[in-house]
Amino acid sequence: MAGSLGSDINALMQGGLADWLAGQNDMRESAKKQATSRWVWGAVILMPLLAFVWFSPAPTQLSMLLTAAGIAGAGYWGYRPIAAATQAIKAGINAAIAAGYGLTYAAEVEPGPEFEAARTYGLLPGYERSNFEDRWFGPLEGHDFDLYECHLEEQRGSGKNRRWVTVFRGPVIRMSFGRTFHSTTLLERAGKHRKWLGLGGASDHVSFEGHRLDRVDQVHPAFGETFALYSDDQVEARVLVHPTYVEHLLRLESAFEARELRALFSQGQVIIAIEAGDLFESGGMDAGKDHENAARAARQFGALAGLALAINQNERGRVLEENPEVSDDL
Repeated sequence: MAGSLGSDINALMQGGLADWLAGQNDMRESAKKQATSRWVWGAVILMPLLAFVWFSPAPTQLSMLLTAAGIAGAGYWGYRPIAAATQAIKAGINAAIAAGYGLTYAAEVEPGPEFEAARTYGLLPGYERSNFEDRWFGPLEGHDFDLYECHLEEQRGSGKNRRWVTVFRGPVIRMSFGRTFHSTTLLERAGKHRKWLGLGGASDHVSFEGHRLDRVDQVHPAFGETFALYSDDQVEARVLVHPTYVEHLLRLESAFEARELRALFSQGQVIIAIEAGDLFESGGMDAGKDHENAARAARQFGALAGLALAINQNERGRVLEENPEVSDDL
């Protein structure tokens, strides 16, 4: 199955994943019992302490804060065994899916140069806090491939209304391209960069840390309404982003509930960022949902792998021809 775009979850289950999951039932039960024990002990310890707080002359607001903090702390302490078990099961399922494609899965991620490039060229928004997880990497259809989930947040509001807000959540993909190129080309949703005061349509050029990219006109009738293309090489940009597969990009993007897709072609690689929410959550404490959870994660990854290959110049025709349903697999 390695290298296939159609990772069959039933084949994975029959290939040993089902037996491995069955072996995790004892861990699940142990985690549940440990969580219950911790919650009981938390209540035993908290009840007299909270009684002292509420019946002392302490201010009411302070009593409420201490109560909330105590309950939250006890809840977190009790939930930790369940969280650890869920993460272990998720890692096992996702590793099996990755192996089906000849890839490696890692729960922890250290973002590489592609993340900085995505930030520099506007594929990702500004942020104050970041988290990365679920990395899938290795050779995919003969191309160096790397995918991981990215969660970016920033603080908004002031005073009591100060809060963390998600500004981006979804996969970041890096893949070596199917042909040699030396230009830098940016593919994004239309309307992000407008002329001064928004007059006259899309901007004629954009600049990122002093690197100017000029707008590239496309002949595809739907392209200009949906996507904008900027590059420092007009001819090469039209080869890299050929209008005949714009329909496929639109269909693949719709598989992620019409959230934005952005791509950067640079230094022989394509970097893709997709706002697609939280993916690959295949772990759980309900053994009866293992097959469903694993199948959903496999479909999600299959759609993303198909998208990366569809954008890749040398592979896109075969991939789209052989996998017209890939966008419906999410």
